[in-house]
Amino acid sequence: MSSPEVGTVVTHRRYVPYAHAHYAGHLVDGAYSLGLFGDVATELCIRTDGDEGLFASYSDVQFIGPVRAGDVVEATAELVRVGRRSREMRFSVHVIARGAGTPERESAATVLDPPLLVTTAVGTVVVPG
Repeated sequence: MSSPEVGTVVTHRRYVPYAHAHYAGHLVDGAYSLGLFGDVATELCIRTDGDEGLFASYSDVQFIGPVRAGDVVEATAELVRVGRRSREMRFSVHVIARGAGTPERESAATVLDPPLLVTTAVGTVVVPG
């Protein structure tokens, strides 16, 4: 554990399983990204405060592009403000690889270069004082 420092970053990568698709075109709902934000915020709080913390609020949530089943996504949290008990974080989800299947080769996929920014948010987490 270190002291909370502005600029600390935590990143997770995850494959989006087809079981999470809810809509036509294998689209995944926006709550999937918010769940990832909770995961990276938890690790960031553990690293900086030795506690999982509790999410207090989100602000400025932006769903910029689609997340689809078969994507590989990268979720990032960056600590941008440290209060006595509050921690403000900036979040992003990027798609770094996307399924590109065809009837002849359903398992085909493509690495996206550059990655596609699909969700952003700012959130506040509270840790014990």
